[in-house]
Amino acid sequence: MSAAAPDFDALAQPGIRSLRAYDPGHDLVALRAAHDGTLIELGSNESPCGIAPGVMDAIAAALPEIHRYPDPRGGALKHALAKAHGVALEQIILGNGSHELLMLLGQVFAGPDAGVVVSQFGFAVYALAARAANAPLRLAAALPREHAMARGHDLDAIADAVDADTRLVYLANPNNPTGTWYSGDAFAAFLAKLPAQVLVVVDEAYREYVTAPDHVSATAWLARDPRVIVTGTFSKAHALAGLRVGYALAAPGLIAVLERARESFNVNALGLAAAEASLAASTHLQQVRVRNGEQRQWLADALRARGLFVYPSQTNFLLVEFGPHTTQIEAKLLERGIVLRPMAGYGLGECLRISLGTGEENARLLAALDEVMACGGGR
Repeated sequence: MSAAAPDFDALAQPGIRSLRAYDPGHDLVALRAAHDGTLIELGSNESPCGIAPGVMDAIAAALPEIHRYPDPRGGALKHALAKAHGVALEQIILGNGSHELLMLLGQVFAGPDAGVVVSQFGFAVYALAARAANAPLRLAAALPREHAMARGHDLDAIADAVDADTRLVYLANPNNPTGTWYSGDAFAAFLAKLPAQVLVVVDEAYREYVTAPDHVSATAWLARDPRVIVTGTFSKAHALAGLRVGYALAAPGLIAVLERARESFNVNALGLAAAEASLAASTHLQQVRVRNGEQRQWLADALRARGLFVYPSQTNFLLVEFGPHTTQIEAKLLERGIVLRPMAGYGLGECLRISLGTGEENARLLAALDEVMACGGGR
């Protein structure tokens, strides 16, 4: 007779009991099989431009040593990142994507007596990091829809939400899922309002796509404000989502504390090699930025011409309001082999997030959307 299973939920730590697992969206593997190679995937913010020249050669060169553990320090990639961002090696930590590092920051610095402040409509992982650490979580209201940065970060509201027990603030610039951003001047004013014990995490996963002149990377503050932590990823503009490589930049002392809890060999050998090669391909990255900006403007204009509200964006996606029939519209597009990202989980149930695809994919999206809207908006 087998033993009765214990109540595993009750055995878990309090912060874990309240968690829901991160939702990656649709089952893309099953959808690809069902559509036999014709699926248009515009739901995961992946780059349609592909990897940079030289990256595949770097991966191939690393394959003969795949039976060995990767460099536990990621030395070569850290040197490349240090050169790219003008920081010291001691200011860099590597992660299995920036997601791991965002969670690690919560694990190390947040807790029952060290709270976290996040913005409404911010990336879901920030709240996950707080709850996993059993830390008090305070949600600051986003900017109103009528604002130029509709539903983006309200830095004044975030600063007002900080109290004596706050330890971490998570920001994203530009923000996922809204696509919005804030200026360098606004960030400087925000930092001036915060107490000395509050660490500010700025998630810059979409930094490479930015073309707005008023956006300033938070890396500019690393040398003057030790509270600032900047995370980045190779999953977006560098098109290495399948290899999972991320990084954080911060004061050497802070990085040293994080390293105590970092998982050993957390970045695989192929990812290390590919990321280093991609950093060296600056011309390719500039081409990606230009092409993305062109497609972003073209698709935003086309959607607005159809009477849809399109949020301002400096990313590789657009957040679009489709109204009360959003769920039906999304389902009808999926029937036509086009995957978008529903936003109900973010409290934006009348919105869909559209990743920028190739020019052909974006045109097919519009054609399919016109079909759906002509049939009554999915009703």
